[in-house]
Amino acid sequence: MFMKWRTADFSRKGAVPKRGKRTALIVLGAILAATMSGCSLLPSESEEEVLPPITPPTISKKPEYEVRTETLEKKVSGSGKMMSQREEKVYFTLDGMHIKELNVKTGDKVKKGQVLAVLDVTSVEKEIRGKRLQIRKSEVQMKETLRKKDEMDPVEFEEATIAFEELRQELADLEEKLGQSTLTAPFGGTVIAVQVEKGASVKAYDPIATIADTSNLVVAATFAKEDLEKFTSGMKAEVDINGAGKVAGKIKAMPTAEASSNNNGNGSGQGQGGSPPAKETLDQYVLVTLAKMPKNVERGTPLTVSIVTQRTENAIVIPVSALRSIGSRTYVQVIENDGSKREVDVEVGQQTSTDVEILKGLTVGQKVVGR
Repeated sequence: MFMKWRTADFSRKGAVPKRGKRTALIVLGAILAATMSGCSLLPSESEEEVLPPITPPTISKKPEYEVRTETLEKKVSGSGKMMSQREEKVYFTLDGMHIKELNVKTGDKVKKGQVLAVLDVTSVEKEIRGKRLQIRKSEVQMKETLRKKDEMDPVEFEEATIAFEELRQELADLEEKLGQSTLTAPFGGTVIAVQVEKGASVKAYDPIATIADTSNLVVAATFAKEDLEKFTSGMKAEVDINGAGKVAGKIKAMPTAEASSNNNGNGSGQGQGGSPPAKETLDQYVLVTLAKMPKNVERGTPLTVSIVTQRTENAIVIPVSALRSIGSRTYVQVIENDGSKREVDVEVGQQTSTDVEILKGLTVGQKVVGR
């Protein structure tokens, strides 16, 4: 309106000079420029923020399992090793002496009667020499005593005779001690352990070495006392031998009542208090014969023996996780054809670590809900 007024005013007067016109145009251009630049100074409108879609949380669905048939087995397992059917620790019966000779090392093959070790019995040999001299002197005296027997008091003669016999017995004891200073192999086999070194002082009945017939091995295993009551001789077994795999076998012998009650099976007893070391006898173990002895299996190889104590063919089973119980009630949730669920009481039978046998309440093909 202002511009129109100014233009109308100039045209009406008609006498406006050219210089005035030029000034008016300049003013008009400035006004238009200011108007346009003013628009560019206005803040630009911000774009609308795009928000990600909100997904409602999903409710986790419980697993569903189909009722199926399967062969169920209950097993008991024991650990053991390959053992020689003839094995023995050898020891000296003398005490406080030193080993003069040690003729074997672990892994050596030995024959029956072969010398394994010899004790230093220098002091014993010296005693024997002294005792023999005493006896020679006593023999001279004893001959004189016998000549005067009729003149002597009977008691005095008896005492002289006893003293002479005591010397002879002392000599016999020393000679026996000398014979015990050499240790020999009781049978042919392999030296599987040597417990002493040359020069060591030994105690009576402490093991010096262990000898085994490594050509005649057998599976020997120990089981928990409660598991021993679940199987007997003649039952099948599966033996998993370290490094050789699984081999079929059969129970050959059960441990004796005394051995199973101790249930130690370590045979690590040492000769102490003047008694022989505890022997690691086979009657402490469950013995298993193998259908075929694997190659390169050595004495001492660790193994595991598994025995099936109960087996059910074509058993109706479900996972243990699908079984529910409240008090004395045992039940499952069965899925109907329309997707609904209902509770069904069941009777269970054999159970493993993963599955449970259903004796009553379910049929093959139904679906149950897990937990």
